[in-house]
Amino acid sequence: IQQVFKQLFYMINAVTLNNLLLRKDVCSWSTGMQLRFNISQLEEWLRGKNLQQSGAAQTLEPLIQAAQLLQLKKKTSEDAEAICSLCTSLTTQQIVKILNLYTPVNEFEERVTVAFIRNIQKQLQERNDPPQLLIDFKHIFPVVFPFNPSAITMDSIHLPASLNLDFLNKV
Repeated sequence: IQQVFKQLFYMINAVTLNNLLLRKDVCSWSTGMQLRFNISQLEEWLRGKNLQQSGAAQTLEPLIQAAQLLQLKKKTSEDAEAICSLCTSLTTQQIVKILNLYTPVNEFEERVTVAFIRNIQKQLQERNDPPQLLIDFKHIFPVVFPFNPSAITMDSIHLPASLNLDFLNKV
């Protein structure tokens, strides 16, 4: 069950983050607020179902950071440092793309300046990020079946002749 929810939450993260990276109309402060609220509801649900140890919440980390990126101030070099230290699960390309797509929804917000984006790129240039922008939502985590040893020893097992397993030999 834990592995299923980890996979499901990974897919939620991938599809949502990919939409955020491809759609200018959703890159805003209010979307960041809405995403963060929805993610907290998912995290609360995991706690309520006692699935905290499943790793499902950790798969949402890039989406959490993207939501926080949308909510942060984006003006000074201190803001750039804060973004660089906060967004460790996002690649440089993803951070820059979100900043480029950021769209103010009211007159109190401003667009992100090109100088600010260049400052971010300069600070993140030493990162060894993969070149891909989008997250592979078809990625499948390996399934792990727990080993439960049996109390029955193999030499005490009797194989009926009706199974036609004469080729098996007891060692």
